[in-house]
Amino acid sequence: MYQGPARCLCPLLRRAATASTAPETGGPRPCGACGGSRRALDGVSSAGCPMGSGSSRLYSALAKTLSSSSSAAAAAPQHRECAGQPEAAPLEPIDPQELLEECQVVLRRRPPRCQRDFVDLRQKAAGGPRPIRVMQWNILAQALGEGKDNFVQCPMEALKWEERKCLILEEILAYKPDILCLQEVDHYFDTFEPLLSRLGYQCTFFPKPWSPCLDVERNNGPDGCALFFLKDRFELINSANIRLTAMKLKTNQVAIAQTLKCHETGRLFCIAVTHLKARTGWERFRSAQGCDLLQNLKSITQGAKIPLIICGDFNAEPTEEVYREFSNSSLNLNSAYKLLSPDGQSEPPYTTWKIRPSGECRHTLDYIWYSQHALNVNSALGLLTEEQIGPNRLPSFNYPSDHLSLVCDFSFNQDPDRLL
Repeated sequence: MYQGPARCLCPLLRRAATASTAPETGGPRPCGACGGSRRALDGVSSAGCPMGSGSSRLYSALAKTLSSSSSAAAAAPQHRECAGQPEAAPLEPIDPQELLEECQVVLRRRPPRCQRDFVDLRQKAAGGPRPIRVMQWNILAQALGEGKDNFVQCPMEALKWEERKCLILEEILAYKPDILCLQEVDHYFDTFEPLLSRLGYQCTFFPKPWSPCLDVERNNGPDGCALFFLKDRFELINSANIRLTAMKLKTNQVAIAQTLKCHETGRLFCIAVTHLKARTGWERFRSAQGCDLLQNLKSITQGAKIPLIICGDFNAEPTEEVYREFSNSSLNLNSAYKLLSPDGQSEPPYTTWKIRPSGECRHTLDYIWYSQHALNVNSALGLLTEEQIGPNRLPSFNYPSDHLSLVCDFSFNQDPDRLL
């Protein structure tokens, strides 16, 4: 039985449990973009809930990092590259297994994480270079989870950031993605960037210009999309932050697209992350945003010459126009999770499942699209079953988001010059 958050915290995260929340931001306002592993928000607090204390070697070092990072972010409102400031010295790496164990200690009074297995989708025997593991996940913005989303069957105790962040980190560390694509990130500066950069990831964050998180009292700043890749596996060739348009108007939704070079194979590919407009009644708007994103990606990939992977919460069922646009695009895209179906043509029955005051919401909204002429899906992580999710649905004490993570292993086709 769960026994409450703060009382079960080990000394490692006690500082986070007792830290003051971020100050009020004063309502919605436009925010800049930020890339790499540096700060980029003008006037947005990054104090939040810093992790760590002096009783653990790992977190004592981390606490110093987060404390100095928070004060540095407050003092320097612009991206260091934009301000012409020198890049900060690299921080000491941390051991992912040690961090995972630290998270598990914090979560010891919660139900264990549910088992999910990878489904082998290879059509021939294993061989060749290591596959590229890509993880897609809408992690649920903390401000929205506590202040706006109205998960009527989820106790507020289950949403406390002091432990929920450990559930998120546990999921990431368990699957060890080479590339991580996240949506609804509103604790980038005080949690994900400091931690993941020390795990070897290069980090990029692009906030929504008018994030709904800013409407929530004592929020932690805007939410947005974040993209992380392992620097020992890939080299960044090009990066683009894209503010999506619809009907020729700039919208509140964003995307990040990065061209990477695989160290092992020398092959180039593009990885993109996005989060389209939510809500019923906005189908045409999502369609326009999807068309804009596809046009941008056609330019970046030189008309499909560079292999492409697109991760996102599209807020669209497979019956929507935006889904058909991606399926029929000249970029020759396929949805990876269709391959889990018996005929290889059907999406999963759900990627999000929650209960709100209006009723139960069970939808397929999240996708990993890929260039089917250039990439193979070696395996995909199976979804949680209805029994594993439980009658109160998501989020819960043992799953931190209302969306399920999607994880795929990709390999390049052997013929790099294979035509569409």
